[in-house]
Amino acid sequence: MTPVLSRAQMRAFDKHAIETCGVPSLVLMENAGRGATDVLVRELLEKDPEGAEVVVVCGTGNNGGDGFVIARHLRVRGTNVEVFLVGDARKVSADARANLDAWRGLGGTVHELALGEPLEALSEAMADADAVVDALFGTGLDRPIEGYQAEVIRAMNASTAPRFAVDLPSGLDADTGGTLGVAVQATATATFAHHKLGLLTPGAARLAGRVSVVDIGVPGDIVAHVGGSAQLAEASDLANWLEPRSASTHKNASGHVAVIAGSAGKTGAPQLVAHGALRAGAGLATIATWPAAAAAIEGHVLEVMTARIDTEKPADSLDAILAGKQSVVIGPGFGMGDDARTAVEYVLASWLGPLVVDADALSMFAGRPSVFMAAKKAILTPHPGELARLLGKSAAAIEADRFGAARELVAASGAVVVLKGAHTIVASHDARLVVAPVACPVLATAGSGDTLGGIIGALACGLPPFEAACAGVMVHGLAGEAWSQAHGGADRGMLASEIADGLPALIAAVLRAARA
Repeated sequence: MTPVLSRAQMRAFDKHAIETCGVPSLVLMENAGRGATDVLVRELLEKDPEGAEVVVVCGTGNNGGDGFVIARHLRVRGTNVEVFLVGDARKVSADARANLDAWRGLGGTVHELALGEPLEALSEAMADADAVVDALFGTGLDRPIEGYQAEVIRAMNASTAPRFAVDLPSGLDADTGGTLGVAVQATATATFAHHKLGLLTPGAARLAGRVSVVDIGVPGDIVAHVGGSAQLAEASDLANWLEPRSASTHKNASGHVAVIAGSAGKTGAPQLVAHGALRAGAGLATIATWPAAAAAIEGHVLEVMTARIDTEKPADSLDAILAGKQSVVIGPGFGMGDDARTAVEYVLASWLGPLVVDADALSMFAGRPSVFMAAKKAILTPHPGELARLLGKSAAAIEADRFGAARELVAASGAVVVLKGAHTIVASHDARLVVAPVACPVLATAGSGDTLGGIIGALACGLPPFEAACAGVMVHGLAGEAWSQAHGGADRGMLASEIADGLPALIAAVLRAARA
């Protein structure tokens, strides 16, 4: 895993590098700009910068200084560069001034866009450009972009040329991923030293494009001195959670997952949960549901057992169902009536093992997240709408600060929380917070969350709840990416059952890579 930093932590990181490690700020800027140039050339100029037309739009702060460095390195590589400065050149920061002077010293020109200056020259330059570099605002921006600067960003977004963001798209909040008034819509982004929280959100998935982390020439262990807000999971981390099985492994040792889910008209959800559990390695899966739903399901499943919940004696029937199981997944398609609520409350209070709570089992407790305190090892897996209902907020409010919302639900429920979406978040009561690197649109398909619940349930048979959630989120996301690649880079059309079907090969590849 790699550390993910907040806005304040990134400032502290730079300060420590400069004041304690003795690395001059100009050296950091030079390294950042040079590394960003490499990413720009690779991502947008097809590895051949010579003769390309690039427009660099700079602000007066250090992000603009990075832009001047990029302009200089592009010119050295034979690129035709036009530089625009948004603001008064007399107000350029000290480090940015040094690189502005260096650019001019090499014969480069700067088009100054003072407040209210017409944008025709900028628009004309961008019309013929192969790429437009956004070096207006960096990580430090914490206020809405308004007025003339907003007009510049709108003009950049109106250009047909691909846009390249320096550190993060101007207008993207580094902490939340929200939009500060208006934001650049980038095709690719080069961020410096470490990922920022805001770059690992659905908002950033829309605005930042392909994100690359650029080395700025200081050791990563500086993070130990300034702290990090989260950890970014990597495919290699899976090898720490998933272990090869011996030839003598039997089905009971592999785990038995109880799937308490489904109702009349909603019989697909429990089948997807069970399918996900078995494909993720559970040895056995039993769907426990209402009698009418069980009758419908039994005609469709081969490898999965079924059991009926007795509405007259729910506690007795649930005790029988839970006996001998290693984990439970509860909620998908289960209904929200009195019988369902009684069953869920009983399982929360009586089951001592890992309990994955999803869908209806979340929504039925809108505004009452403390009910999950009764469970010993609960893993809540809400999407933003479900989390909003639990906390009494709007889905928009959740998406405006996903990290804060996940932590809030952890505090209110005492559970591990999996906030689904692009860059799914896994949060724990001991302050651990892991972010998935995956933002894969093919996973936006009916039943995807049900499959994830089954995967986590299977992994929870042998892993602690937090680790099971992290591993489940990773294999789920990587399965989506693998399917997309196998289908020509498709961004739609995947079926939830195909997520599960891709798991055995994916897990085998992870373990094989770990042994290599």
